[in-house]
Amino acid sequence: MNRDGARKSIWQEEIKKFSLDKAIEKQYDIAIVGAGITGISTAIRLQKEGKKCIVLDAANIGFGTTGGTTAHLNDFFDTTYAQAIKDFGLNNAKLLKYVGIEAKNIIKNNIREFNISCDFERKTGYLFALDEKQEKKLEEIVKAASQVGYQIGFTDEIPFPIPFKKAVVIPDQGQFHPIKYIKALAEAFINAGGVLVEDCLCESHDEQENMIILKSSKGNINAQHVIYATHIPPGINSLHFMNAPYRSYVIAFRLNGNEYSKDLGYDLTDPYHYYRVQEINGENLLIAGGEDHKTGHADDTGECFSKLENYVREYFDVGAAVYSWSSQYYEPADGLPYIGILPGSKGKIYTATGFRGNGMMFGTITSQILCDLIIKGSNKYERLFDPARIKPIAGFTNFIKEQTSVVFDFVKDKLFVEKINSLTELNNGEAKVVKFDGESYAVYKETNGKIHLLKSTCPHAKCEVRWNSAEISWDCPCHGSRFNVNGKMLTGPTVKDLHRIKI
Repeated sequence: MNRDGARKSIWQEEIKKFSLDKAIEKQYDIAIVGAGITGISTAIRLQKEGKKCIVLDAANIGFGTTGGTTAHLNDFFDTTYAQAIKDFGLNNAKLLKYVGIEAKNIIKNNIREFNISCDFERKTGYLFALDEKQEKKLEEIVKAASQVGYQIGFTDEIPFPIPFKKAVVIPDQGQFHPIKYIKALAEAFINAGGVLVEDCLCESHDEQENMIILKSSKGNINAQHVIYATHIPPGINSLHFMNAPYRSYVIAFRLNGNEYSKDLGYDLTDPYHYYRVQEINGENLLIAGGEDHKTGHADDTGECFSKLENYVREYFDVGAAVYSWSSQYYEPADGLPYIGILPGSKGKIYTATGFRGNGMMFGTITSQILCDLIIKGSNKYERLFDPARIKPIAGFTNFIKEQTSVVFDFVKDKLFVEKINSLTELNNGEAKVVKFDGESYAVYKETNGKIHLLKSTCPHAKCEVRWNSAEISWDCPCHGSRFNVNGKMLTGPTVKDLHRIKI
């Protein structure tokens, strides 16, 4: 399956292309941009409500983060209830609890209604502290969970071979195969009369009084509403300064013997590690993730895989690493996602971003929130996740930290681009941002000596891209746009490729 990197994830052997070559009409009620779990879940819900919908994707379903997730269905979030109480108040923290419950129910109902075979299983989750600092944080998590009425309790044992100080057990969690799930939802969407178009890049929109004209690589489309389910909206928007792109690394190992846990595990290290088991082709594999960092901020991304593998092998009895991949997510400034009307629009364009490491759950609840906003005009979670919310306290420190980093990246890249005398200084298989004849270029030399030469400036906000050796891609450290060695866009928010120089 095509994906946004050189490494294949455990999920992406399913399909290469999916959609039928159905004619695109000019007029739709709703155009959904992005065919991951957010876009497909929202599309089927709106189509069932009698709306005429079209889903457009620049590549193929599951190309991005949905195809790179570890697919934990957990209703305790990266933003803890303790943090939610502190920043948003007890009532909003209690409201957040129901988000997870309802998202799980939506997934279960979809599986039942559409008879989806997606390896869904109920699981027990274990959250454990490895040192005294983590132990204190865990105690705060348990106390806050009690305040919001969330079921969680201490345990003396965990089913993972990792030394721990203190641990809790969390019942009624889950896991599934994300590509099997969204593929079945996409089929149901098409059977209900929806249109799904792949290899269709949405380049811009024109929000007029009575309609939105969506300009795409396959022609213009008119719609009453547009939903950007693209992980972060395209263009330059205030949300790009309230979200920071991060990458997470995952390895799937063969297991030696049968002494292993099939439950879900999470430590409280920063960044944390997470574990689950998945059966693929009749074989159980341990999926372990971690080593997260801000996109474009690792000098050697391959080293992140090495660190993760060494950590897992220290504690787990595992064999060969069968799959390894990385994926991107966005950290919101105040810890909660932005789901609702796109800031700066006239009220007919919607977005969903800032899911942290909980994309399967927040992508699913987005289907309920945006469907209610479009059909009914309101939703009980709309204020909690309002993209236009202003919180002078919550998230302010993170906002300053992340945006200082963006400004630093911009200035640093402009002032300190590495200087070399000629392109011949590159070794085979090496990539650099270089100065050549007074211009800045992104250069990659294949193992056979073939050179790929690109202008290194990201078209989105004019930052300089950096090389990702693990995924063989050029990544923008400012807002997360990513490109392959030929300059083709892999990940937005850019809608343009890097400029390619033919040699």
